[in-house]
Amino acid sequence: MEIAHRRVATVHFTLSDDSGQRITTTRGHDPLVYMHGNGSIIVGLEEALEGKKAGEHFSVDIPPERGFGPRHDSLVQTLPRTMFNGSATPAVGEKLRAQTEKGPLDVIVTALDDSQITVDGNNPLAGRTLRAEVEVVGVRVATPDELQFGL
Repeated sequence: MEIAHRRVATVHFTLSDDSGQRITTTRGHDPLVYMHGNGSIIVGLEEALEGKKAGEHFSVDIPPERGFGPRHDSLVQTLPRTMFNGSATPAVGEKLRAQTEKGPLDVIVTALDDSQITVDGNNPLAGRTLRAEVEVVGVRVATPDELQFGL
C-alpha cells in the first residue's frame, strides 16, 4: 500500500542541516506515526513521502520554503528590560510567549545585557535547508475514528 491522502504512515527519519549536523532522529525511539495530507509534517517531507511503500528508504533535501520557511528579520527584536518588570530575568535560550498585534508568538531569548533583551520569533530551523533520511516502516488505511478525530 502506498502513502496517500488520509492514510496513516509510520516512518523513521533523521533530520540534518545542510552541513550534515543532526538535528533530530526517531532512531532509537518510536517511529513517527502521522496521517498523510493533513499538514502535520513539513510540506517538503510530506511531498517526498507521497507514493512511497513500507520498506522504502530514501533521502530528500528540503529547501526552507518547503520546510520551516524563510527567516524574517522583523521577528527579531531588542526590547528594554523594563518590559519584564516584576518578573524574573529570562536566560539566553529560554522560550517566552510574546503578545503581538497578530496574537501570541513563541520567542526565544537570544541575547541580554544590563538594559536590553533580544528575542527571536523565528522557528530555529527557519531559513535552513534540511536533509531527511527516511525509512517507511508501514502504511495503512486510517480508522473511522482517526479520520474524524485525528491521530
